[in-house]
Amino acid sequence: MNRFFITVGYSGLFPKAPGTAGTLVSLPLGMLILIYFDAYTLFLATALISIIAIKEINRYEEKTGTHDDKSIVIDELAGMWFALSVAPAITVGMSEVATLSNGFLIQSILSFALFRYFDIAKPSIIGRIDRETKGGIGVMGDDIVAGFAAGITSSLIWQGWLQIQAIV
Repeated sequence: MNRFFITVGYSGLFPKAPGTAGTLVSLPLGMLILIYFDAYTLFLATALISIIAIKEINRYEEKTGTHDDKSIVIDELAGMWFALSVAPAITVGMSEVATLSNGFLIQSILSFALFRYFDIAKPSIIGRIDRETKGGIGVMGDDIVAGFAAGITSSLIWQGWLQIQAIV
Protein backbone atom coordinates (compact mmCIF):
# COMPACT_ATOMS: atom_id res chain seq x y z
CA MET A 1 0.00 0.00 0.00
CA ASN A 2 2.89 2.36 0.76
CA ARG A 3 4.26 2.14 -2.78
CA PHE A 4 0.78 2.63 -4.31
CA PHE A 5 0.25 5.74 -2.16
CA ILE A 6 3.60 7.48 -2.65
CA THR A 7 3.59 6.79 -6.40
CA VAL A 8 -0.03 8.04 -6.73
CA GLY A 9 -1.49 4.83 -8.07
CA TYR A 10 1.86 3.85 -9.66
CA SER A 11 1.87 6.91 -11.95
CA GLY A 12 5.35 7.67 -10.58
CA LEU A 13 6.62 4.51 -12.25
CA PHE A 14 6.12 6.08 -15.68
CA PRO A 15 9.56 5.77 -17.35
CA LYS A 16 9.79 9.31 -18.72
CA ALA A 17 8.98 12.38 -16.62
CA PRO A 18 7.35 10.63 -13.66
CA GLY A 19 6.80 13.99 -11.92
CA THR A 20 4.81 15.31 -14.84
CA ALA A 21 2.88 12.03 -15.04
CA GLY A 22 2.03 12.27 -11.34
CA THR A 23 0.93 15.88 -11.75
CA LEU A 24 -1.20 15.00 -14.79
CA VAL A 25 -2.96 12.30 -12.77
CA SER A 26 -3.43 14.70 -9.84
CA LEU A 27 -4.89 17.58 -11.88
CA PRO A 28 -8.24 16.01 -12.88
CA LEU A 29 -8.63 14.39 -9.44
CA GLY A 30 -8.21 17.79 -7.78
CA MET A 31 -10.56 19.41 -10.27
CA LEU A 32 -13.22 16.79 -9.48
CA ILE A 33 -12.93 17.56 -5.78
CA LEU A 34 -13.42 21.25 -6.57
CA ILE A 35 -16.43 20.44 -8.76
CA TYR A 36 -18.19 18.10 -6.34
CA PHE A 37 -17.07 19.67 -3.05
CA ASP A 38 -15.15 22.94 -2.64
CA ALA A 39 -11.72 24.52 -2.20
CA TYR A 40 -11.78 24.05 1.58
CA THR A 41 -12.30 20.31 1.20
CA LEU A 42 -9.47 20.12 -1.33
CA PHE A 43 -7.17 22.13 0.93
CA LEU A 44 -7.91 20.02 4.01
CA ALA A 45 -7.62 16.74 2.08
CA THR A 46 -4.26 17.88 0.75
CA ALA A 47 -3.03 18.86 4.20
CA LEU A 48 -4.03 15.43 5.54
CA ILE A 49 -2.44 13.61 2.61
CA SER A 50 0.74 15.69 3.06
CA ILE A 51 1.05 14.72 6.73
CA ILE A 52 0.56 11.04 5.91
CA ALA A 53 2.97 11.32 2.96
CA ILE A 54 5.77 12.73 5.12
CA LYS A 55 5.54 9.67 7.37
CA GLU A 56 5.30 7.23 4.45
CA ILE A 57 8.23 8.83 2.61
CA ASN A 58 10.34 8.62 5.77
CA ARG A 59 9.49 4.91 6.03
CA TYR A 60 10.34 4.38 2.35
CA GLU A 61 13.65 6.23 2.66
CA GLU A 62 14.63 4.24 5.77
CA LYS A 63 13.81 1.00 3.97
CA THR A 64 15.54 1.81 0.65
CA GLY A 65 18.21 4.31 1.70
CA THR A 66 17.21 6.52 -1.24
CA HIS A 67 16.26 10.17 -0.75
CA ASP A 68 13.58 11.63 -3.05
CA ASP A 69 13.30 8.70 -5.42
CA LYS A 70 11.92 9.80 -8.81
CA SER A 71 9.00 7.40 -8.48
CA ILE A 72 7.70 9.28 -5.42
CA VAL A 73 5.08 11.66 -6.83
CA ILE A 74 2.73 12.14 -3.88
CA ASP A 75 4.55 15.46 -3.46
CA GLU A 76 3.37 16.46 -6.95
CA LEU A 77 -0.19 15.61 -5.98
CA ALA A 78 0.09 17.80 -2.88
CA GLY A 79 1.63 20.68 -4.80
CA MET A 80 -0.93 20.50 -7.59
CA TRP A 81 -3.83 20.26 -5.17
CA PHE A 82 -2.57 23.17 -3.06
CA ALA A 83 -2.29 25.21 -6.28
CA LEU A 84 -5.89 24.30 -7.19
CA SER A 85 -7.14 25.13 -3.71
CA VAL A 86 -5.75 28.66 -4.18
CA ALA A 87 -6.65 29.09 -7.86
CA PRO A 88 -9.26 28.62 -9.19
CA ALA A 89 -10.64 27.96 -5.67
CA ILE A 90 -14.19 28.24 -6.98
CA THR A 91 -16.97 25.72 -7.00
CA VAL A 92 -18.55 25.06 -10.38
CA GLY A 93 -20.95 22.44 -11.63
CA MET A 94 -19.84 19.87 -14.17
CA SER A 95 -21.73 21.77 -16.88
CA GLU A 96 -19.79 24.97 -16.09
CA VAL A 97 -16.27 23.53 -16.29
CA ALA A 98 -15.71 24.49 -19.93
CA THR A 99 -17.21 27.98 -19.50
CA LEU A 100 -14.10 30.09 -19.96
CA SER A 101 -15.55 33.23 -18.38
CA ASN A 102 -15.60 31.71 -14.88
CA GLY A 103 -11.86 30.98 -15.10
CA PHE A 104 -12.06 27.46 -13.68
CA LEU A 105 -10.51 25.61 -16.61
CA ILE A 106 -8.05 28.37 -17.53
CA GLN A 107 -6.77 28.75 -13.97
CA SER A 108 -6.56 24.98 -13.51
CA ILE A 109 -4.40 24.58 -16.62
CA LEU A 110 -2.37 27.68 -15.76
CA SER A 111 -1.84 26.32 -12.23
CA PHE A 112 -0.60 23.05 -13.73
CA ALA A 113 1.90 24.83 -16.00
CA LEU A 114 3.10 27.17 -13.27
CA PHE A 115 3.42 24.36 -10.74
CA ARG A 116 5.54 22.32 -13.14
CA TYR A 117 7.69 25.39 -13.80
CA PHE A 118 8.24 26.12 -10.09
CA ASP A 119 8.79 22.43 -9.32
CA ILE A 120 11.40 22.00 -12.06
CA ALA A 121 13.17 25.40 -11.89
CA LYS A 122 13.07 25.51 -8.07
CA PRO A 123 13.56 29.26 -7.73
CA SER A 124 14.32 30.94 -4.39
CA ILE A 125 13.08 29.18 -1.26
CA ILE A 126 11.73 26.23 -3.24
CA GLY A 127 15.26 25.24 -4.27
CA ARG A 128 16.59 25.90 -0.80
CA ILE A 129 14.04 23.57 0.76
CA ASP A 130 14.84 20.93 -1.87
CA ARG A 131 18.60 21.14 -1.24
CA GLU A 132 18.74 21.59 2.51
CA THR A 133 15.80 19.70 4.03
CA LYS A 134 16.04 15.94 4.35
CA GLY A 135 13.44 13.20 4.70
CA GLY A 136 9.74 13.40 3.98
CA ILE A 137 9.55 17.08 4.92
CA GLY A 138 12.18 17.90 2.30
CA VAL A 139 10.47 15.82 -0.38
CA MET A 140 7.06 17.35 0.34
CA GLY A 141 8.14 20.86 1.34
CA ASP A 142 9.45 22.17 -1.96
CA ASP A 143 6.36 20.96 -3.84
CA ILE A 144 3.98 22.42 -1.27
CA VAL A 145 5.65 25.83 -1.57
CA ALA A 146 5.74 25.48 -5.38
CA GLY A 147 2.01 24.68 -5.32
CA PHE A 148 1.15 27.77 -3.31
CA ALA A 149 3.38 29.91 -5.55
CA ALA A 150 1.67 28.47 -8.65
CA GLY A 151 -1.81 29.05 -7.23
CA ILE A 152 -1.07 32.63 -6.21
CA THR A 153 0.61 33.42 -9.53
CA SER A 154 -2.28 31.88 -11.47
CA SER A 155 -4.77 33.96 -9.46
CA LEU A 156 -2.79 37.14 -10.06
CA ILE A 157 -2.60 36.47 -13.79
CA TRP A 158 -6.35 35.75 -13.96
CA GLN A 159 -7.22 38.87 -11.96
CA GLY A 160 -4.91 40.93 -14.17
CA TRP A 161 -6.65 39.52 -17.25
CA LEU A 162 -10.05 40.43 -15.82
CA GLN A 163 -8.84 43.99 -15.13
CA ILE A 164 -7.54 44.34 -18.69
CA GLN A 165 -10.89 43.05 -20.02
CA ALA A 166 -12.75 45.61 -17.89
CA ILE A 167 -10.66 48.44 -19.35
CA VAL A 168 -11.11 47.32 -22.94
